[in-house]
Amino acid sequence: MEAQAQDLTETLWDARDVARYLKVSRSWVYQKAEAGLLPYLKVGGLVRFVPERIREFALGSASGVTASRSISGSHGSGGR
Repeated sequence: MEAQAQDLTETLWDARDVARYLKVSRSWVYQKAEAGLLPYLKVGGLVRFVPERIREFALGSASGVTASRSISGSHGSGGR
């Protein structure tokens, strides 16, 4: 069971990975996640993304997907 959880967390992307994949800035990734447009997970207070969900978003097939929690902290403020 622990190995399965470890495998999942090793495959999760952070905002930098998502930004690189979508060719956007990290601040754009955080803003879209805060707005509920990019699905994300909170792992110990960190924002992480499931690669397959990001691929679906990029292909336009993830319409209507919203985030379950808002992001707290300074990532979304300031925009840069």
